[in-house]
Amino acid sequence: MVVLAGWYFGFDPSTILGGGDGGLLPGGGGQITDNSGQDNGATPANDEMKQFVATVLAETEDTWTGIFKSQGLTYEDPKLVLFSGQVRSACGFASAAAGPFYCPGDHKVYLDMTFFQQLDQQFGASGEFARAYVIAHEIGHHVQNLTGIMSKFNQMRQSMGEVEANQMSVRIELQADCFAGVWAHYTGQKGILEQGDIESALNAAKQIGDDTLQKKMQGYVVPESFNHGTSQQRQTWLARGYKSGKLSDCNTLSGPI
Repeated sequence: MVVLAGWYFGFDPSTILGGGDGGLLPGGGGQITDNSGQDNGATPANDEMKQFVATVLAETEDTWTGIFKSQGLTYEDPKLVLFSGQVRSACGFASAAAGPFYCPGDHKVYLDMTFFQQLDQQFGASGEFARAYVIAHEIGHHVQNLTGIMSKFNQMRQSMGEVEANQMSVRIELQADCFAGVWAHYTGQKGILEQGDIESALNAAKQIGDDTLQKKMQGYVVPESFNHGTSQQRQTWLARGYKSGKLSDCNTLSGPI
């Protein structure tokens, strides 16, 4: 399955929210498809959560449209699909256990709505900006897809062994973290971030690092199996993108990471 950017287990990144656990500010748009209640008896995503996701998605569209335009390029808005349990994408079937993911085949981000609750209760990453970071990371993979980075990675991966492919995957994931940081940088320039927002995102990056997840879930870590990056690496690249706001500072594909 050619899927990039599930959060764990190697499953292959106007106005906006306020900070911390505060309420969502009005605004936003975003192309959202709600499949969360189809064919499985589940309740469709509630309106508040759909508004939150649409608002963040619209904010990423605004930011990346501007960045692409500044480089003489046209940004193609992705679509975001809400689902529950499992979903069919152009990359095949995926279950909620994989976490949020981006499928390059249909240019869509897939998000199981229970993940935000899991992020808070199981992983200890609370706050609306932590959730926004999740979405922004997946949009980072969309940016990689539009710029040809992802297709080049998938082509290279076919001739790699498992360990080498994992190492390259880490670089791709860290770049998506950096791109999420770039988005946060421009969001901050609008004056709509509150105290604690970036800390909330950085904590989420820490909690979903490969080493932290493996230690929590199995009691030990296997570095050669890492495919998203350590907690420190994820925090470092997210912070780097946020501080500079420059895509040129997000080159994780060469040099040390």
